[in-house]
Amino acid sequence: MHPHPSRRHLMQAGALSALSLTLPLARAEAWPSHAVRFLVPFAPGGTSEIVARSVAAELTKQLGQNVYVENKPGGAGTIAMQETARSAPDGHTLILGHVGTLAVNPYMLNNQPYDVNKDFVPVTLLAKVPNMFVIHPDVPARNFQEFIAYAKKNPGRLDYGSAGNGSAGHLAMEYLKLVTGISLTHIPYRGTGPQLTDLLAGRTQASSAGLPALGPHIRAGKLRAIAVGTQQRISAFPDVPTVAEMGFKDFETSQWYGVLAPAGTPPELVKRIQEECLKALKSPAVSERFSADNAGIGGGPPAEFSAYIAREQKIWSQVVKNAQIKPD
Repeated sequence: MHPHPSRRHLMQAGALSALSLTLPLARAEAWPSHAVRFLVPFAPGGTSEIVARSVAAELTKQLGQNVYVENKPGGAGTIAMQETARSAPDGHTLILGHVGTLAVNPYMLNNQPYDVNKDFVPVTLLAKVPNMFVIHPDVPARNFQEFIAYAKKNPGRLDYGSAGNGSAGHLAMEYLKLVTGISLTHIPYRGTGPQLTDLLAGRTQASSAGLPALGPHIRAGKLRAIAVGTQQRISAFPDVPTVAEMGFKDFETSQWYGVLAPAGTPPELVKRIQEECLKALKSPAVSERFSADNAGIGGGPPAEFSAYIAREQKIWSQVVKNAQIKPD
């Protein structure tokens, strides 16, 4: 016969179950206990870095711990993604997720060393940034229609650069090629910064990238904006038409960025990180910076970002298939 459990044992068991209930909460409250790495899977100089650094600077102020951005380009974003997937799920390693790494690579790359839908937890969408289509001023075209006409007359003669295979700019241009029937040659780089260097020098002729990276060069007259990828015109460049209004009705492409954590990060901690990100996005420094770039501000709950990623995967899996986009 088993002896009855003593009162002391019962109290210990009760204390243990109470402790197990408060532990996840304590973990969320104790975060961060040291510096937080915020990985960006691209080279410096692009929109991704502007978004990440703006938010990281505010988080550092809010949390009293350094949130530092680490650029880790290469492998169409897979190097940084793999490193994050292998990191401890304690909120001290986060990654900037993006249309390329989350909605394109799963359909473009045959053997990713991780599963984007299983090895990461979506935390929150940070921003949606309008895509601009630009050309070098040496291209003999003043607007979108003239560019399309010129490209049709000179198939394959124009080169366009992108931040790399599967990057938002690569996809936007392939999507444009698909709907307009033009032929351009793709030159992949290791980030928006390097590809802009060659575009500004006239070594490539066209590109699509986020407004934060292109805006200053358009204003300086070093690049010519011919269209925006959003459904509505943007206030920063009200004279630049949308691709949709040029006769391609449902055309829409924007760059979007969000925060992901390694799978297994406790839900309470994910919620805490999301709430801190929302607070950072609402700060004057970030909201002013983002609105200057016509960026839509995110900050919603994890489930909302999850659903958004699923919708984007549906759209871009089709573009990858139709345009037969292959990795380097």
